[in-house]
Amino acid sequence: MTEFKDVEQEIGRFRGRLLAAGLFVLLGFALLAWRMVHLQVIRHDDLATQAEANRIAVVPVVPNRGLIVDRNGVVLATNYSAYTLEVTPARLADRSAAAIDALIDEINGHVEVPLRDRKRFKRLLEDSKNVDSLPLRTKLSDEEVARFTAQRFRFPGVDIKARLFRSYPLGETGSHLLGYIGRINQAERKEMADWDDEIQDNYKGTDYIGKLGLEQKYEQVLHGKTGFEEVETSAGGRAVRRLNSHPPTPGDKLVLSVDIRLQALVEDMFGGRRGALVAIDPRSGEVLAFVSKPTFDPNLFVDGIDSESWKELNESIDRPLLNRALRGTYPPGSTFKPFMAMAALESGKRTASTVINDGGTFTFGNHTFRSHGDRGLGPVDMSRSIIKSSNVYYYSLANEMGVDLMHEYLSPLSFGQRTGIDLEGEVTGLLPSTEWKKRAYKKPEQQRWYAGETISLGIGQGYNNFTMLQLAHATATLVSGGKRYTPRLVREIEDVITRDRRFVANEAQEPLPYKPDHVAVINRALYGVTQEGTSTRVFAGAPYQSGGKTGTAQAIGIKANQRYDASRLEEHQRDHSLYIAMAPLDQPTVALAVVVENAGFGAEAAAPIARRVFDYLLLGLYPSEEDLVATRIGKSSAPSGTPRRALDVPLPGAAP
Repeated sequence: MTEFKDVEQEIGRFRGRLLAAGLFVLLGFALLAWRMVHLQVIRHDDLATQAEANRIAVVPVVPNRGLIVDRNGVVLATNYSAYTLEVTPARLADRSAAAIDALIDEINGHVEVPLRDRKRFKRLLEDSKNVDSLPLRTKLSDEEVARFTAQRFRFPGVDIKARLFRSYPLGETGSHLLGYIGRINQAERKEMADWDDEIQDNYKGTDYIGKLGLEQKYEQVLHGKTGFEEVETSAGGRAVRRLNSHPPTPGDKLVLSVDIRLQALVEDMFGGRRGALVAIDPRSGEVLAFVSKPTFDPNLFVDGIDSESWKELNESIDRPLLNRALRGTYPPGSTFKPFMAMAALESGKRTASTVINDGGTFTFGNHTFRSHGDRGLGPVDMSRSIIKSSNVYYYSLANEMGVDLMHEYLSPLSFGQRTGIDLEGEVTGLLPSTEWKKRAYKKPEQQRWYAGETISLGIGQGYNNFTMLQLAHATATLVSGGKRYTPRLVREIEDVITRDRRFVANEAQEPLPYKPDHVAVINRALYGVTQEGTSTRVFAGAPYQSGGKTGTAQAIGIKANQRYDASRLEEHQRDHSLYIAMAPLDQPTVALAVVVENAGFGAEAAAPIARRVFDYLLLGLYPSEEDLVATRIGKSSAPSGTPRRALDVPLPGAAP
């Protein structure tokens, strides 16, 4: 009896379980049916769109970067295509350092990966945070491409891509002017996040941007407009066929005002010395030459500079990466005297005929300010003070004017402020005033302006510090009678599709109200410098009339009563050689400023470079090779040998 009851109880339990299982199965099928209805009916349109998006990839197509050419059409920056072996870290199964080293070693068995490329890749890997496709090897040969393609299935995350590379055909020539492009780093990506959405969209797929010079300033002009391709992809993400495309629009071409032959000539004449030169057309503000020495090869930065080359450039005592024309500041020395003379005339502090006795020294309080070896020039008027470079004349003038009146009349010439040239990173230099000193120092005794500090300002020393760009711009303004233009490097921008050119707007600024007779006094004195003054020997025999002023500026301070002796100083401590100049005299078409660091007297090193510039621009002459060699090493200060026509001389690095 008990056994029968147990069987019934078991059967009841079984039926309950069966019913529960049946209900569970039915519920499961109901859920599946509801899910199918939800996906295939309710969300059909949305999911169909997503499926199509998964099947079709929209790939950005980066445009060709715009060319940069000089005023005569010589190509300074261009592009070429090459194959690149690239690694996408995000697609690697193991991203550890050991795994990546092993991967590179394995790749090296098929395509050589030099140590330099390994180091560059690891540096880029650290900067990219493993999200970008990074170049491991660039400029692969056709044989290397074929060899790796056959083995590509062994290396997921590694691909061969065709890339456009920037090229600077003339190498170091004009490097500070042109700048360079480089891979976008994380800091730059954060900055780009603040750009307008339209601009951000235009940079999709872009890995490189301008870093310095014109490449940086005109980045969005040179970049062009990004295109796109709609590509059907397989389940594995491989492109199957192209469905649609919108071609990219190449970047516009920059046409510079610079003459690259002149640029190369000046850079060559500097030789191994450091310095800068800026030449400007006073009639328009166009920059004809923009030189900073030493230079560097911008091609080093295109693929990512290796650590050895970077260390060499960054740690060199000559500082080749410093743009001396834009960011190097120097005391102007005696080149400041013509500007002081104009300030005296315009302010009424002196007339051209005012005579000052130059006895070789000027005493103010308990301090004696000395002139050229304590040799007096005797009675000097304004013209003679410039021609013979009288220090005493300008010591006394500075004392009469005072620092604030000097600042009032000299600051409109761009001293102590940016000129507005179309380059990033221009510094202001320093034209002192009592207000400036109050802002610059914290302690009350430091903020006070002492009358004795004014004296040395008159001869371009003391706190005075300007760039060669400022000095050239001021010279152009002075000799043109007060006409002012913002200096410009880019003359035209050409649309590469339509070939239409638009001139870069360079409207004249409000002119300075210089009196014509005052301008004539200064220009005649500058001409006198080349005829009977400090640059007479340099400009002897010139078939044109020019004006100029030499200058010698201290690189380090000399103690009171201590005489300057270059032979006892290290080369980097010696005085700088400066020269400002303009030509032709009657209607100047070029004004320039040049400094040769630690080269001493202005007539020895700086003035000969100015002579070569005028010979080239006014006569179309290029110095002979032996004369160039002599100028480079400072042995010649006057022309020698037989000059050649400029068009007969090939550019450095160019085919003859």
